[in-house]
Amino acid sequence: MSQIKKGDIVGRISYGKDIFFKVKKIIKVDDISIAILKGIFDRVEANSPLSDLEKIDSETMKKAFADFDHKLNYCLQKKQKSPNKIDLIVSGKRAQEKIIPGKILHLDGDKKYAEKSYYYYQKLGLHAVVKNIPEYKQPKVAYSLLKIYRPDILVITGHDGMIKRGTGYHDLYNYRNSRHFIQTVKEARKFDDETGNHLVIFAGACQSYFEALISAGANFASSPARILIDFMDPLIIAEKVAVTENYKYVTIDDVLSELRDGRKGVDGIGAKGKLTKK
Repeated sequence: MSQIKKGDIVGRISYGKDIFFKVKKIIKVDDISIAILKGIFDRVEANSPLSDLEKIDSETMKKAFADFDHKLNYCLQKKQKSPNKIDLIVSGKRAQEKIIPGKILHLDGDKKYAEKSYYYYQKLGLHAVVKNIPEYKQPKVAYSLLKIYRPDILVITGHDGMIKRGTGYHDLYNYRNSRHFIQTVKEARKFDDETGNHLVIFAGACQSYFEALISAGANFASSPARILIDFMDPLIIAEKVAVTENYKYVTIDDVLSELRDGRKGVDGIGAKGKLTKK
């Protein structure tokens, strides 16, 4: 078998290749080659000895990507056919009432996820700005981006994961990127305190430090049960808040049926909707 290198798509043999990863980089630890991995279809980061990795063949990956796109498009088709869909253009030559969904700023540590997220928002007619920013840089740019775009909803996500599973649940440094998400939430709340905009924040990725994200000021976060979350979970939350009238309160119950793993993957204190009518 050819040598595994940066950029290869692999699975972990000991886990039955249940998750497909891209090799982010390869490092040496005590003369053992370790791959730093990020999920292709799950918002998770992990590491593994090269000896436990196997490349995924191109046909398998082609089918997996096709299934992923099919799932995304199927979800969009259902939403677009829904009788509850918000129509941005009111019938008639001149709209009697202008409907304005909340504006979304989405920071994503993964380029492909950022592209898919933008596609999702655009297809639903939502006003969204999506930026591909590595997790560790998000706290450094959050304030300036909020100042530029003035969103109603902020999504902070990318990849995460527990370094030691089943232990250290309240050890911030047992999470790969939770500390960056937490700091980004705090930066966003500093901006919010100045503007009084009552920004709605979703923060986190797979296995993220849920309690600390909520304590930092997130309205919704992952992952209470420290499980993998679905790629679409942050998008579903952002969309629901964006299209809910500003006199209504959005809770996790309002989207529970759309989340793959319910409250195990995402939960929160809720927030007022951000849709306005003029």
